[in-house]
Amino acid sequence: MEGNTNRIIIYQVLPRLFGNDNRTCQPWGTKLVNGCGRLADFTPRALEQIHSLGATHVWYTGIIEQATQTDYSLYGIAADHPAVVKGIAGSPYAIRDYYDVSPDLATSIPARMNEFCALVRRTHEAGMRVIIDFVPNHVARQYHSDSRPDGVVDLGEQDDTTQAFSPQNNFYYLPGQPLVIQDIDQGDYHEQPARATGNDQFTAHPHRDDWYETVKLNYGVDYQGGHTHHFDPVPRTWKMMLHILLHWASKGVDGFRCDMAEMVPVEFWKWAITQVKAQYPEIIFIAEIYNPQAYNNYIEQGHFDYLYDKVGMYDCLRAVTEGRQQASDITHQWQATDSIRNHMLYFLENHDEQRIASDFFAGDAERGRAAMTVAACLGTNPVMIYFGQELGERGMDNEGFSGRDGRTTIFDYWMVDKIRRWRNKGRFDNRQLTPQEVSLQQFYSRLLNLANSEPALREGEMYDLMYANLRNPNFNPGKQFAFVRRLGNEIVLCVVNFDNQDATVSIDIPEHLFECWGLTPADEVKAEGLLTGCPFPISFCADKPTRLLVPANNGRLLKFTL
Repeated sequence: MEGNTNRIIIYQVLPRLFGNDNRTCQPWGTKLVNGCGRLADFTPRALEQIHSLGATHVWYTGIIEQATQTDYSLYGIAADHPAVVKGIAGSPYAIRDYYDVSPDLATSIPARMNEFCALVRRTHEAGMRVIIDFVPNHVARQYHSDSRPDGVVDLGEQDDTTQAFSPQNNFYYLPGQPLVIQDIDQGDYHEQPARATGNDQFTAHPHRDDWYETVKLNYGVDYQGGHTHHFDPVPRTWKMMLHILLHWASKGVDGFRCDMAEMVPVEFWKWAITQVKAQYPEIIFIAEIYNPQAYNNYIEQGHFDYLYDKVGMYDCLRAVTEGRQQASDITHQWQATDSIRNHMLYFLENHDEQRIASDFFAGDAERGRAAMTVAACLGTNPVMIYFGQELGERGMDNEGFSGRDGRTTIFDYWMVDKIRRWRNKGRFDNRQLTPQEVSLQQFYSRLLNLANSEPALREGEMYDLMYANLRNPNFNPGKQFAFVRRLGNEIVLCVVNFDNQDATVSIDIPEHLFECWGLTPADEVKAEGLLTGCPFPISFCADKPTRLLVPANNGRLLKFTL
């Protein structure tokens, strides 16, 4: 397994879908009808192919057992009531048992934990590290751990359900009130007293648009009593969550993507992460977080290694790609998090967001090349892609609960056709891919590998050229973005074009760049086109613009030495 000197490049994948080859999936189909991928589908060959894309980490989404409408009662797993399960397969974020692996993913259900540990070993042997989800804010309505270690008390087992809030309760209660989910047929599902719903709905009447299939966990914050904190003595939920984190760390997991981390008090994260890292110093924690005002707090106080940059860089790159914002706005976005930029995780797709190629985003995967070049090359921070992104997956199937929404379902049993054809029954020979899909895959592989193989991109400084070109008549700051990465005398000039037409641009290089970095200008240098492998002579000096052709919806990465 590679060391930590590399930039983190994450390949997020949903095992339930990755290995499924069933071409006749039906909307709302059961596992028996539609099929399901397994952990065993991540063979050494499959992992070799993922690693060849440039991935250093694989985020296996949906590992921990979630609520599902599939009946596994023959294996000692109590069935879930369908009224409180979203979709037939169920959401990976409605955890049913924190200590167990989803039986959906097993070849032999009784051996599912052993199969997961074998997957961890295979991933390590392929040169990559393993990330799984930790879902700390909420659990499935019918949470019950069949696999908890001896001596571990189950969530809610010792709660005083007569109290709306107690710092030692695991859940929040609405005494005397039954749960009534609006616009959902509950059938014979009963819950009394009702418990608060996962998206902070402290009502016995959540709506179908709420996270009604989940219940909120209690970390000692009395939300209905003025948001007062009760952290001393340490709440019981804190201790239970720490035990769960250490349980998975002991299985060889290298990192946790922490779902909705900002809905859990930062004090817990500081307490828990410190203790996990005391035993597993190299483990990483990634926070899903959407409040920029809390970013610094979750890094400095919460001890997170990395944070989602969704409402900043993702939203900006998407808007620029769609033509709703100026390319120059990218400057403002990286500046907004400059003090913690190395901690920001950049991405263009994940399980929550619409696919680039969907009708709801760009409508064409080719239009994501420019934005992906920025995400991968702007800094030294981690970058992530979502399985199928490298093939132009559109997310436009009507799978069932998910519907035709531009996303790849996390609720349904389904097959992702581009992944199926890439896998080609485990051969990964690209024979079933179209030339356009192969070209896009080669672009992603080249770009993501460059992020680590090129020292200037892996660990170099960045100089934004936009301020010197905002009024440049031969450069369109609405459609083009330019910056420089540098390590020592090695330079990579990065220019991207968000326009649907090729652009010949002339870039002004400010004198300040040479003064700042102590470099000598050059009237002409022989640059190497890193994305094309072709030589590219350019000038790089303050008194002569750098002129080059940048393809539509694409970029140039020009490497040279001064």
